[in-house]
Order: sequence, then C-alpha cells, then structure tokens
Amino acid sequence: MQTGKAISIPSILKVGNGTLNKIGQYLKNEGLSQTVIFFGNGLIELFGQTVIDSLNENEIKILEYSEIDTVDVDDIITLAFSIPNKAKAVISIGGGKVIDAGKYAAFLRNIPFISVPTSSSSDGFSSASASLVVHGKRTSVPAKLAHGIIVDTQIIRTAPEKFIYSGIGDMISKITAIYDWIYEEKCGCGEVNDFAVMIAKKAVNSFVRTPYESIKDELFLKELVDSLAMSGIANEIAGSSAPTSGSEHLISHALDKILEVPQLHGIQVGIATYIMSKVHNHRYVRVQTVLADTGFFEYAKTLKMTKKDFCDAIDMAPQIKPHRHTFLHEEKYRTMAKQIVNEDEILKDILL
Repeated sequence: MQTGKAISIPSILKVGNGTLNKIGQYLKNEGLSQTVIFFGNGLIELFGQTVIDSLNENEIKILEYSEIDTVDVDDIITLAFSIPNKAKAVISIGGGKVIDAGKYAAFLRNIPFISVPTSSSSDGFSSASASLVVHGKRTSVPAKLAHGIIVDTQIIRTAPEKFIYSGIGDMISKITAIYDWIYEEKCGCGEVNDFAVMIAKKAVNSFVRTPYESIKDELFLKELVDSLAMSGIANEIAGSSAPTSGSEHLISHALDKILEVPQLHGIQVGIATYIMSKVHNHRYVRVQTVLADTGFFEYAKTLKMTKKDFCDAIDMAPQIKPHRHTFLHEEKYRTMAKQIVNEDEILKDILL
C-alpha cells in the first residue's frame, strides 16, 4: 500500500568538475539511446565536440542538434513537433533560454529532459516551469522537471562572474520567499507544505554556511548548484514556486516589465531580497553579509540601477501575481519597502 505523496525527482544528478565529458555514460545508464540536442548561441563551437564524442563513445545516437535562441512559445511548439518520434530524450546545453526552450519542448512531447546549464544564474535549470514569451509577454508556464541535471563546475567557473552573482541572488532569495509563504498562510490565503519548506530551508542554509575564499572555489560552486537544484525539488513537492519565489521575485518580474533592458534575474532578485528581508525584519543581517562578502553588492554598484525603478516595481508587484498574498500585497509593507529603497545606507551606494 502506498503512503504519502509521490513526487518526481531527477534520475540523474551529476555536479562536479568534468561531468560534461561523461554525459554519454550517464544517458547510457538510463537507456536513453537516441537524443536531440539544443545548444545555446555559440556553444556548439565551445562544447559541441566534447558532447558529441561522449555520446558517440557510449553508442548514443544523435538524431539532430542545433543552436537555438528563442523562447517565443510559437517557435518552441514548432520546434517540439519537429523532434523525431524515435527521440528518447531532449538535451539542452546553455543558459536560461535554451534550458527553458528544451524543457518545454520535452514537456510537449512527453519525453525525458536533460538539463545541462553552463552558468549558475538561477534555479531555472531544476524547476518544472519555463519562462517563455506568450503574446509578447514573458510568462511562466508549466513544463517538465528535468529527468537529468548535469553541471560541470569547470564550465560554471569559467562563465562571467555576473552569472555566479545572479545565482547567489536567486539562492539567497529563498529566505524571504519562505517567510512570505508562511505569512500568506497566516493571512488565510494559502496552505504551506512543511516538507517543501524544510527542503527550501535546508538548501539556503547549506549554501550560506559554506566556507570559501573565492566564489570560484570548487566547494562554493558545487554548493551553489546543489542548493539551486534542491530548490527545484521544493517547488515540485509544493506543486508551485511558492517555497522559492515570494515578494522579492514579484519585484524582479515587475522590473522585467518596466525596464527596456532588465538586469539578470538573480541580480534583481538579490537586491529585492535585501529590501524584503528588512521589511520582514527577518535574517536581514545574514542576507546582507552574504551579498557583501561574496562581492554581489560591489558588482551591483556597477549596473546603475535606480531607486525609482525599484519603487515603481514595488508598487506593481501585487499585480504580477494577484492570487498570492505576500507582504507586498499590503500597502503598508509596500510603503515600508519604498522607504528602505530611498533611505537604506547600503542601497544609497547601489541605486541611483
């Protein structure tokens, strides 16, 4: 007799130095004998031969491979139904766009998805949703939890540092997201899944306690990626993004609508997390310490983000997800957040 709730988890989770060289072995072990591969822009030249050689050595047939640079839903639907029927898996190698595109294409065709991120910029590589452009607007849609997650820390290390900072911002946001979700339940507007909260808490706490000398240390990068992957599992348990996405994410999504050229998702989220941790009066010293010590704040200073944009995003936040009830869905907390944007000493150095 089955007890409890069944959830999906990735069958393959490989995070470490040189894992990309073993991708064929990992797929062979799963019986995924025929595959299509989607690469991000310029990545066939960088990683294509490594991947092709590993798959060939393990007798994995590559039905087709290509570079893609679109997240328009109509393009992805066309892409999905051009995948050969005998394909046993879709592999996406690259950043957020190609991961989201491959994930949604695999979801439409109901075949396993193998996520191979080349940066640590967010937890999107492990989530069961995709950020696509639908009727000209960026929209989160249901997708497919990855059957496999393969992360080569050597590749993550050599990516521009801004992607690591983005991952740091997205990871630290679980502190405020969990607090918002618990508050939401107290307001009678939802129900918290305690197991999902436990997983999300363990993920962020493990990350913030990791010793490091440089954000490019092997241990730090592995802990960052592992914790981002755990966040995806928390969402799977909850059946929503609530354990890992709260008011701080609403600010970032609003900035995406306001700004002609938004910053990386995790950069916006990291600043918003600092703001909301002070609104919550909850673990803001920990948030501040992580963002200061990793160099996140110093990097954010170079981006010329403005107080006005953040204040406008705070006002817009409740409209992003009107069905939720975060702190920002209440006017008094929006007022407090805008006051922090305008008066906080650290933000005075970062926001113009």
